[in-house]
Amino acid sequence: MRRGITATALAATLALAATACGSEGDSGSDKSSGGELSGTVTWWDTSTVGSEDKVFKQLAEGFEKKHPKVDVTYVNVPFGDAQNKFKNAAQSGSGAPDVIRSEVAWTPEFADLGYLAPLDGTPALKNEKDFLAQAAASTKYDGKTYAVPQVIDSMGIFYNKKIFKDAGVEVPTTVDELKTVSKKIKDKTGKTGLYLRGDDAYWFLSFLYGEGGNLVDATNKTVTVDNPAGVKAMTVVKDLVDSGAAKTDATDGWENMQSAFKDGDVAMIINGPWAVADTYGGAQFKDKANLGIAPVPAGSVAQGAPQGGHNLAVYAGSKNLDASYAFTEYMTSAESQAKVAEGLSLLPTRTSVYSQPGVADNEIVGFFKPVVDKAVERPWIPETGSLFAPLVTEYTKVLTGQSTPAKGAQDTGDAYRKLLKGWK
Repeated sequence: MRRGITATALAATLALAATACGSEGDSGSDKSSGGELSGTVTWWDTSTVGSEDKVFKQLAEGFEKKHPKVDVTYVNVPFGDAQNKFKNAAQSGSGAPDVIRSEVAWTPEFADLGYLAPLDGTPALKNEKDFLAQAAASTKYDGKTYAVPQVIDSMGIFYNKKIFKDAGVEVPTTVDELKTVSKKIKDKTGKTGLYLRGDDAYWFLSFLYGEGGNLVDATNKTVTVDNPAGVKAMTVVKDLVDSGAAKTDATDGWENMQSAFKDGDVAMIINGPWAVADTYGGAQFKDKANLGIAPVPAGSVAQGAPQGGHNLAVYAGSKNLDASYAFTEYMTSAESQAKVAEGLSLLPTRTSVYSQPGVADNEIVGFFKPVVDKAVERPWIPETGSLFAPLVTEYTKVLTGQSTPAKGAQDTGDAYRKLLKGWK
């Protein structure tokens, strides 16, 4: 009897990679005599365990039903570990998956290192013109396409409608209003207004954009994170914590933030569509209608949020390229994206999916689509995925009082100039 989809822990997968992974051993890119796809495709999924992963596993099982001679080895790799684990495996030539769910910023880095197979002219890019332009942008590097966009996202304010009603406040549209609203919430309910994640600099970007800043100017090869706008953004987030409008953390930020919000200890968090399924699992949101979502409050210059998302990329060393291309196409097809949008409220990367039943009337998708349309793209350079390490170090120091906003911005800029050789 045919095997079902194989789900393993990362450690086990690395151990058996030499025999199970399509990039090693005898699983090969063979087709049967009738041209039917066969062999094994190992897929590293980086989605959230307990919510998102269930939907993606089911999709992969659907691919196996469509191609009975292909076995998909499903591996859920923690998002925070996946970037370096893939690079290490690809560099050593042992244990890399055939297909990886790559955060958008990783794609140009992996491509620059030679770890991804170009997809132009392959079945993986079926109906390429259907993809949103801003989603497709992150898949391109040096004139070639190295990934297929799977989901696109941005960020907004998640808020507890009941707490807002009890406090008699409206949703803040600016950072100044955020402070005022948070004070009223504290005075009326005893709850903290905002949980600001302090261990991940992605949560800083909306404040940076709000002050008119950015990490770098890739066109002019200039570091900008330490200019006056960057210092102001660091000052803004520090003031939110010092004023009591927000609480923060230096470790375990995701769990602390989600738990505090789901349990009703805080009224607001900043998050994206990837967090909706998990948030609905909280005691405060058994009634899903209690979850409100609004744009991230504007800074003194603008309102903005980062463009994020995930692509599917094929490992250049895969020994089963044909099946890997087909798997990538299947997982990013309009049909698969519609199922993901319906099940998880993640935003499709294909234009055609937004008009489909179950997607067109999805409230979360409907909110985030205009946010994504206006989201700020990160520079699609090989170093983009590495810009967060020095930034999160200084961001955390500033929030926890170990550094000043000016020094934090300057130290980040100095680190960027070491990373980006020849940049101003």
